[in-house]
Amino acid sequence: MEPLYEEYLANCGTIVKPYYWLSFSLDCSNCPYHIRTGEEARVPYTEFYQLFGFPYGPTCPQTKHLAFYELQTSSGSLVQKGHASSCTGNDTHPESMLFERNGYFDSAIHNNDGIRHIILYLNNSPCNEANHCCISKMYNFLRLYPDVTLSIYFSQLYHTEAEFPASAWNREALRSLASLWPQVTLSPISGGIWHSLLHNFVSGVSGWPLFQPILTGRALADRQNAYEINAITGVKPYFTDVLPQVKENQNIKTQAALEAYPLNNVFPRQSFQMTNGQLQPNLTLDPRVPVVFVLVPFRELPPIYVRQNPHKPRNIVRHFNLPQMSFQETNDLRRPPRGGPVENAEITEQFASSKVADEKKKKGKK
Repeated sequence: MEPLYEEYLANCGTIVKPYYWLSFSLDCSNCPYHIRTGEEARVPYTEFYQLFGFPYGPTCPQTKHLAFYELQTSSGSLVQKGHASSCTGNDTHPESMLFERNGYFDSAIHNNDGIRHIILYLNNSPCNEANHCCISKMYNFLRLYPDVTLSIYFSQLYHTEAEFPASAWNREALRSLASLWPQVTLSPISGGIWHSLLHNFVSGVSGWPLFQPILTGRALADRQNAYEINAITGVKPYFTDVLPQVKENQNIKTQAALEAYPLNNVFPRQSFQMTNGQLQPNLTLDPRVPVVFVLVPFRELPPIYVRQNPHKPRNIVRHFNLPQMSFQETNDLRRPPRGGPVENAEITEQFASSKVADEKKKKGKK
């Protein structure tokens, strides 16, 4: 196979032209090296905040796309990490660069058949608009490699609202991609995944930012993303809801550090109202209020190793928590059911011998 890309060795990884004909362009600050691997994949904290909206929540609709990725074996061992950025000069999304035929992922798996799991961390959910066809390329890639699983995490949904002309097309494409479950999972970034991203993909971060609280504005956005992707696809996402764990006066030192951080006034106050588990506008909450303090970095569960079934249903109900019986309930299974008559009989040697003697007497009388 002839790859579309060119890859060059750098100080801390590699830099990649996703298309060998790309050259430096004044229209795109990232051209021509839109894919970077290893430690070259790290981005500054300010860029991470602007694109992913952490820790305060989404700032504005994003026109720039950034995808972090991890390539893993079936046991979860890391083969490669990297990122892909969109090209504003050619209007190309990172998912299109990574998943197209003879593209970077196609070549990576062709040359390393130990890759069995791909994890994507996107600032925008993948789309399927005519100029990009990202989801179609991902779908075709997974059909070509049925032994590879794909986990997609996103910080906000992209062009799924009714006001966008391509929203219906994007929603239908997300449903088709989600129908490949369990080979594919679509989930919002939430909980400890945020801290994992800081640790693995952001440069110049150490100390308190690696363990800073999930703030209310970000946690509300994550919850809303989980609700919306479930409504679109019919498949329950992986999601860590930290909102029920709100505590007052939580870690004063960390809050003081957040207040002193240069980005503390960038994000405006958000208004939400919780009604039956759904978010509605009106209730004003301070997005800078810490919700939970995570001290243990997130670790991804071992990937699911499956073969593709072309006859999977489009809408799937997932049951994560099986009913758990208590120790007392387990012991009760050995007992007879309540409400029924129970007769206890004790057979002794004396009772048995007297019964035999009575039978002999009856026979003698006959």
